[in-house]
Parts: sequence; C-alpha cells; structure tokens
Amino acid sequence: MSQSDTTPLTDEERAELEALRAEKARRERAELEELRAERTEASAPAHVSAQPASAPQRRAPRVADEPPVVPASPEERTFGQRMVLSSDEDDDGIPTMPPAQKIVIGICLLCAVCLAVYVALSNAGVIG
Repeated sequence: MSQSDTTPLTDEERAELEALRAEKARRERAELEELRAERTEASAPAHVSAQPASAPQRRAPRVADEPPVVPASPEERTFGQRMVLSSDEDDDGIPTMPPAQKIVIGICLLCAVCLAVYVALSNAGVIG
C-alpha cells in the first residue's frame, strides 16, 4: 500500500467499505440469533425440542465454572491425566507433585547446571 493513511477514501472505496461492514454486521447478527436459538433449545424440555429428531445435535461448549470430569480410579485415567494429576497424598492431605511437574523441574535444573558449567568454563578461558 503506497497510499498514506491520511489520504481520503474515494467514493468507490467508501461504498465498498460500507458494504463490507454491512455484511459483517449481518453475519454477526445471524450468529447471535443462532446462539440465542441454541440457548432456548437447551433450556426447553426435551419433548418440546424445536429441531427434528434426525437433525444432528450440536454439543454445547463447556462452561468455565464446571469442573472437568476426572475418573475416580487411576486405572481409568488417560496417559495425560496420569501425568498431570496425582493420586497420592502427603501426611497432611496435600496432593503429591504430579509426574509431569517433576519432569519439568528436572529439565529446568539440568539447564541451570549446564548454564553454570558453560559460564564457569568460558570465564576460565577453556571455551572460547
């Protein structure tokens, strides 16, 4: 764009910009109406649903206040859940550190040791 921001728009550019803004507003209104319709369908009883039974049901997004579903036993957990969630507790009832957190701390400590060795060797003149 070689034009400056201070150059006024031509009538054609202004008309195109207004058309784009109107199209964006129409899309946003349609999306808002769709969300409102989904909300009313979710609050309506199941036997009074506005959609036919053959229409696919959209999954409602998870609300931030809902806690995630965690299986009760460690055997039912996925690999990610086993790495991030701890199943043991200390004597005080505090959950132990999960394995993923231990791995991250170990990697950070290894990097700190490597950095200290590099600085020491470079200051001693061993490394150029």
